[in-house]
Amino acid sequence: MRDKLTSMTDAIAVVADNQTIALGGNTLHRGPSAAAHELIRQGRRGLEIVKTAGAYDVDLLCGMGVASSVSAGFIGFETAYGLAPSYRRGVERGTVEAREHACYTVIAGLRAAIQGIPFMPVAGMTGSDVPAARGFRSVVDPYSGRSVVAAPAIMPDVAIIHVQESDRQGNARIIGTRFEDVLMAQAARRVIITAERIVDGATFEAMPEVVAIPGFMVEMVVEAPRGAWPCSCAGAYEQDDAFLAEYVAASQDADRLHAFVRDHVLTHDPVSV
Repeated sequence: MRDKLTSMTDAIAVVADNQTIALGGNTLHRGPSAAAHELIRQGRRGLEIVKTAGAYDVDLLCGMGVASSVSAGFIGFETAYGLAPSYRRGVERGTVEAREHACYTVIAGLRAAIQGIPFMPVAGMTGSDVPAARGFRSVVDPYSGRSVVAAPAIMPDVAIIHVQESDRQGNARIIGTRFEDVLMAQAARRVIITAERIVDGATFEAMPEVVAIPGFMVEMVVEAPRGAWPCSCAGAYEQDDAFLAEYVAASQDADRLHAFVRDHVLTHDPVSV
């Protein structure tokens, strides 16, 4: 298999305006933050972001004008920091479309794309306002006669996944919870892996069971130590609580956010500086 190692700049250059981008990780854990920073540097616009539960990455991309819509079940900063201010402001002002999901309808949509079918039936949404709000249709189970929601397929143009280890061919190891990352990689047209460290492929040949995402699915690999910062990365570092508190405070106001990102994010990103 060919060597897929490249720079963050070149990897993110394949992302085009108005594409659908799936971001790995979950809330404040192992999100591809460095890749999000590079999307801002390269001035992307009109992106639809797909994630079951997002926080810093989604809020940042909404606040900096990169994302125009978000398909997710939850966007927020967990108990410690509360709501996602820039995401909320964008939705309220109409600059960001909230494409409301339950977390499981995102998962179901990814599974439908993986299987090459237009939708995935979902049970358990009886009484929810989400199907009507999103225009999700129902189908009749031909065996029981019961109605079930048909979650439409979600096929991202690009999935960006941050992992702890990858070899140069894109075989990627995720330490700890995998969240929806494997589904995103399987459903997407293109996959970019950012990795804390690049390892010798012999490591995975000896233990193939540790590979979460096989290299044949991956188009590019970026060595990105601390690439999830300021979020956590299991086995490597915890979330940066002091920075996140400052970010959430800055995110309350658009002008303050832009100044904060310019002075404290783009110039201090450990991957790009």
